[in-house]
Amino acid sequence: MKLIGVIGGIGPESTIEYYRALLAEGTRHGVGAPPIIINSIDMKRLRRLVEADRLGEIADYLVVEVGRLASAGAAFGLIAAATPHLVFDDLRLRSAIPLLSLVEACCDEAKSRGLTRIGLFGTRFTMLGNFFPKVFAKANITLVIPGEEDRNFIHRIYFDELVNGMVLPETHQRLMYIVDRLKEQQQVQALILGGTELSLIFRGDSAAGIPVLDATRIHAAAAVTTASR
Repeated sequence: MKLIGVIGGIGPESTIEYYRALLAEGTRHGVGAPPIIINSIDMKRLRRLVEADRLGEIADYLVVEVGRLASAGAAFGLIAAATPHLVFDDLRLRSAIPLLSLVEACCDEAKSRGLTRIGLFGTRFTMLGNFFPKVFAKANITLVIPGEEDRNFIHRIYFDELVNGMVLPETHQRLMYIVDRLKEQQQVQALILGGTELSLIFRGDSAAGIPVLDATRIHAAAAVTTASR
């Protein structure tokens, strides 16, 4: 199998989930534990750059870190977080190794299920950014995001709770209410967990009666498939 390179640490909890998911996918594919190398980078530094909208510096930072994966022998790489995909197109062009897009993997999964209208949860940068919609629009899939109050809640608990490994029952309950509103008021057919830490609190394959597309598991499955070729 090819050596999988992972840019992790953004955040640490979801990187652990990625590692578990990659091992589980290796078992499911019957190939055993895939070879993996993880470069854990500085989440606080990246978040400061994102909040300041310094996209060029984000890309420059990630190019260097992906280069470390290449130097370590990785055949291809992935970023174990959704928000850095703000600069994925630029990063892919400059990368020393092929990169596997979380957004494209999620879109492929949605197409395979015949979905056309999907809710999207993630950080504020992910929910309001254009990097998910521009990929999904090519597949004629509409993405729906929560209203402002709910977006602010999801963004806050993402960084205040989930990034720190906190999973609270009251947070889970409110998230379920938000999903239910999207289903009833916006007629979404499924929900994408576009923030990799969200898999810590959405543990099932469905929520409020609709399927959940877990970006972490989908991305990990795509990585093991790529490594096996």
